[in-house]
Amino acid sequence: MIKIRKLKKNELPNIWEIDRAEVVENVYHFLNGELVLEQEHYDMQGWPPGEPEHYHPFLVDCLERGGFFWGAFEGETLVGVAILEEKFIGSKKDTLQLKFLHVSKSVRKTGLGRRLFSLAAEQAQSMGAAKMYISSTPSENTVHFYQYLGCVLAEEVDVELFEMEPEDIHFEYRLR
Repeated sequence: MIKIRKLKKNELPNIWEIDRAEVVENVYHFLNGELVLEQEHYDMQGWPPGEPEHYHPFLVDCLERGGFFWGAFEGETLVGVAILEEKFIGSKKDTLQLKFLHVSKSVRKTGLGRRLFSLAAEQAQSMGAAKMYISSTPSENTVHFYQYLGCVLAEEVDVELFEMEPEDIHFEYRLR
């Protein structure tokens, strides 16, 4: 049975033990205002080299500023995580970023990703946000996951987040 609870600071390194393995056959690109699916093959075996070292300080900073971190545990093993930023973005300052959502290969398609997403959405709504912003990996499965949950292409693309991840698909999830 999987239990979800808030992550503690000393558990943050465990995030990088989540099994991201996935064979990707198709990837979306945002071209001329539309999502275009193209065949691209990637055999993802874990985190890209250097990514944990690069992103870990950003996660620590987010936690120390008051971001929200949920961990899904199967026994003692962290198998999923959702992270919601606490600082508002967008021209209306009414949007919170879903900074991170990953689920281990062994527990995908069990509803865990949806449960973690819902926790972040409930928290964002309770804080008065109108939307959640998602910078999604462009793989077909990930894009479809967010679309299934009701995410749509972002009306207002966050310039800073786009510069950090220009290949990502930038979504928003309307909370009200």
